[in-house]
This record gives sequence, C-alpha cells and structure tokens, in this order.
Amino acid sequence: MKKRVVVALGHRALGTTLPEQKIAVKHSAKCIADLIEEGYQVAITHSNAPQVGMIHTAMNEFAKAHPEYTPAPMSVCSAMSQGYIGYDLQNGIREELLNRGIYKTVSTVLTQVIVDPYDDAFYTPTKVLGRYMNAQEANEERKKGNYVIEEAGKGFRRVVSAPNPVKIVELDAVNALLDADQIVIAAGGGGIPVLEQDNHLKGASAVIEKDLVAGKLAEGINADMLIILTNVEKVCINLGQPDEEPLGEITVAQAKDYMEQGHFGIYNMLPKFRAAVEFIEGREGRCAYITSFDKVKDALKGKTGTVIR
Repeated sequence: MKKRVVVALGHRALGTTLPEQKIAVKHSAKCIADLIEEGYQVAITHSNAPQVGMIHTAMNEFAKAHPEYTPAPMSVCSAMSQGYIGYDLQNGIREELLNRGIYKTVSTVLTQVIVDPYDDAFYTPTKVLGRYMNAQEANEERKKGNYVIEEAGKGFRRVVSAPNPVKIVELDAVNALLDADQIVIAAGGGGIPVLEQDNHLKGASAVIEKDLVAGKLAEGINADMLIILTNVEKVCINLGQPDEEPLGEITVAQAKDYMEQGHFGIYNMLPKFRAAVEFIEGREGRCAYITSFDKVKDALKGKTGTVIR
C-alpha cells in the first residue's frame, strides 16, 4: 500500500496576486511532483486569505456600484477562491508531472466543512478581511449584524469568526479519488464553512483555520503523514530572544508542552501544532512535518524541518 500524505500549502506557496500565484504554483508543483515520484498518494489543501479577501472586496465593490446586485456572502467568496486556486494548482501539478513523464489526474473538490453554530468563536470574531471602509459604511455593516473594527488612520474593516472544523462534507469523494490513485486538492482555505440545518447546508459568515482542516482531512483519509508548508525551514521556540532554538524532531508530549508554554502564539504556529498533535494521536505510526516548501525533500530524509512523532 502506498503511504498517504496531506500537504497543506501556506501563503508563500501561492503568492498574493494572480500573477504571483501563477509563479508560486510552479514552485509548489515541483514539491508535489517530488512526493508523487517517491510513491506517495497525495491530498493537497491550501490557504486562501489574500485571495478570499480580494474576492470579497471585488464582489462588494461591484454590488456598491450596481445596487441591483447583492454583495457576495463569505461562503460564496470562499467557494470562488477554492475554484480559482484549484484551477492554477491542477494545471501547475499536471504540467510538472507530464514534464517528468508521469500521467495522473489532478482534481479539485469543492469542499464544505460543517461548523458548530454554538462555537465560542462566533461570539469573538478575530479574522480581519476585505477593504477599508469609512465610518458610514462601517455603520451599515453593523446594521447587517456584521462585526467591524477600526484600524487607526486607515479606516474600518470587517472581522469574521474562525470556528473549529467539525466535519468535511465531501470526504467520501476525496477518499474515492485517492483510492483510484489520483491527486486531490480539497478543503482549500479551510473549506467553505457551513451550518447543518436538517438536510440543508447554510453558508456561515466565517473562515476556518486552514491547518486545522488539514489535520481533519488527514484524519479522514487515514493519512500516514501531515506536511504543513510555511515560510520557515524549522519552527523556533523563544523566537527573537537570545535563547532562540530551532526545533528538529520532537515528540507529541514536547509539542504539547511548548504549546502550553505559549511559544507559538495564537494565529501563526499554534494551529499547525494543534493540527499535528491531534492527527498523530489518532493512530500509531503517524508523523507531521512543518517546514518550507523548498526543504520538503530534505525534511523527509531527516536532514531538516520540524518533525513531530
């Protein structure tokens, strides 16, 4: 049996603008192709913060200029970002594989993720996104029930919740594609957040941490490894201090201790370690890597990267 791996691509692996994304995806595709050549079955998930912010801004500006159209809700913007990021990733990976003489189908699954309507995150929104607004526009957003914060000297911006992922709706489809030895891109941007109302799935005004969904996806496909790609070769504790220390191979117990000591902040490395720990504890023999996308091959050989076992 081939080993299964989930690769979570961060901002650096995708860029920020459309031209940047085209270039970045070419580099990311080489990393994925390397794994395929090594014989892994690969599922890919990715961030979408700059992209979904751009889409949200564009759709709302369009609605502002054309009153007959309504602004696009966050769930729709998330779906749009999955589509166009998946489009670039599919083509980039396909091209890189064909250049190496490998033919495999690469598919993007538009993926919904159920969240709990009573999640505490809905009462304390934290994720800032979209364009800057003036005071009048901010008041209009508040009247709609949306949260807004002011950034001194810049204006007001929307802030949305980041609830925990509960269940990946299209997980069976992802597993079916992997069972057919295909490459799957799924749960991009943390998935489209939805609320389950009997048989109806209602889009939620929220975003989900990409790394937490990567862990949930890895658990759901019974993966052997979780690879979280970020902008550093190794994660450091005591960052920026004289006793700064890069982490190599550590145990789950050590990772938990570092998390409890507050080494990884709240929004940066903490979700990555939380996802890794929860995934590894689900079954014996699993491991997780946190490193930069240009160091994956070396990390898998034990030469670099932060590895949790």
